Amino acid sequence: MTGLFQGAGEIFSALADGDSWMLSEAMTQPAIWPLGLIAMMAVAVLILFAYRLSPWLERNFESTVMVVSYLAIGGIIFVEVFRRFVLSQQAPWSTTLPPFLFLIMTWFGCSYNVKLRTHLAFAEFRGAMPRVGQMACLILDAALWIGFSWIVVVTSTRVAVNSASNFQIMLGTDNVMQWWFLVSVPLAFTVLVARVLENLLTDFDNYRTGAPLLQQAVIGGD
Repeated sequence: MTGLFQGAGEIFSALADGDSWMLSEAMTQPAIWPLGLIAMMAVAVLILFAYRLSPWLERNFESTVMVVSYLAIGGIIFVEVFRRFVLSQQAPWSTTLPPFLFLIMTWFGCSYNVKLRTHLAFAEFRGAMPRVGQMACLILDAALWIGFSWIVVVTSTRVAVNSASNFQIMLGTDNVMQWWFLVSVPLAFTVLVARVLENLLTDFDNYRTGAPLLQQAVIGGD
């Protein structure tokens, strides 16, 4: 257990100092994995509580992020194509910002589809299983999503912190940092974990009350 949390003090010290370089170095310690899991689950639970307090947020958070990102990408491309071919000028950042916006749209979209359960669920196969087997598969789904998200949150946080420690600036800009956008990846997967927990609580409630465990998922439905 001591070895598992080796380097935790360095991580907390770097966080307290707000030093991105020290934090980048500290995040190579083994403690980043258990601390990352604890932080991810704690923030996911807080997000879940926020969903319970605000039904509008629960229904519209990811979709709002996706639509805003998509419109921003489309607007930048439309305006800059017009400026390039009609006015013979173009903003230097117009080719570097859209990929970061697409990154945001993609991963929050992943969380949205976890909410709707439109990922691969093998419903036909599971529908033929007994009720206990269906519940076991749903628990396995949740465990796999949390495990995948844990890996992504830790590794992508390392990338974002490393970007901050090296003062990586978005190409075509003077003072827009890349980590401002890279941090959206661990945030999106933490939101995804909140959706996984939300679905799992619904599944346990359905199992307890005898309601159907498997629902027909529709892409784009709500």
